[in-house]
Amino acid sequence: MTDLIDTSYDLPRNCTFDARDWNILARHWYPIALARDIGTAPVAAKLLDETLVVYRSGKQVVVANDICPHRGVPLSMGTGDGNSVICAYHGLRFGAGGRCHHVPAHPDLHIPEKLHLRTYPAVERYGLIWTCLRSWSNQPGEGENCNSISPMPHWDDPDFQQIVCPSIDIFGFAGRQMEGFLDVAHFGFVHTTTFGDANNTYVPPYVPEFHANGFDVQYRSSVGNYPIGVKDRGKPGFEWLRHFKVHLPFTATLTVHFPDNGRLVIMNAASPVSAKVTRMFAPIARNFDKDLPVQDVYDFNRRVFEEDKAIVEAQKPEELPLDPKLEAHIPADRSSIAYRRGLRDMGLSRFFIS
Repeated sequence: MTDLIDTSYDLPRNCTFDARDWNILARHWYPIALARDIGTAPVAAKLLDETLVVYRSGKQVVVANDICPHRGVPLSMGTGDGNSVICAYHGLRFGAGGRCHHVPAHPDLHIPEKLHLRTYPAVERYGLIWTCLRSWSNQPGEGENCNSISPMPHWDDPDFQQIVCPSIDIFGFAGRQMEGFLDVAHFGFVHTTTFGDANNTYVPPYVPEFHANGFDVQYRSSVGNYPIGVKDRGKPGFEWLRHFKVHLPFTATLTVHFPDNGRLVIMNAASPVSAKVTRMFAPIARNFDKDLPVQDVYDFNRRVFEEDKAIVEAQKPEELPLDPKLEAHIPADRSSIAYRRGLRDMGLSRFFIS
């Protein structure tokens, strides 16, 4: 199927991706903003080097190229009123579907097609705004199917609390960040101020199970998930189950099974701003500690990902080597090896092994 990819597709300005890789990645859905941040004002975003603007037009969320087709000024510099985005240069107004509906200099002008915005599909899910660059319709489900967005366990479960953490920018490649999220051997070395245990670094055997969109890993160990310093961090002898569900290319969910039937679900949605920058979104669902301040969850989640961020930003090469011969491996790397295989099977190659 990847042999049919059209590499003649227009690439973004100053694209940091190989053309073939960009065309493969652009067919998938990624989050680009927190839904709560999209109000009356336009919001700038960037995905796969494509500059975007996100705004609301009534009940519709619009995602479009962040450029006014009249004289090339970013629309994110403008203003909005909840129904339109208004260009800062000449006041052109763009509403639902990215359609230009008012030119102040010529109120009676028949508006030509070239003044309408180039838009992308927009879907609000898990408190995030998702889009796909290879679909050109504003209607979810047309072109690239929005059902291909990764599922999030317990997001609609009334027994669970749903939390949308602020995003975090990582100056590294999305594939490196994703691989770190799946890694189970680094807890006692990287997460030394959050939940890791330097005296418990053994990794029991586990086996990835492949499915249509990626693979699953059920990893059982005695390493707890309570924050360091919390009294009674766990029950003696309790076996912690961590269920990773990978949705290629850059999304995964982790369900952690706590004592007393507690469940914590974290979505790791690594949105590739460019080949060198990743905006990481992390919706969370849990059925315990629901009375605690949400800011505490924000703060702890940020500390965990800051620990990972320092590692990802230091890794060399910056890209993720998909050729298994380019790096050494240990048995604990089964998730990493499965992840790289999944990306390779998608047809991604040259950029990622450079």
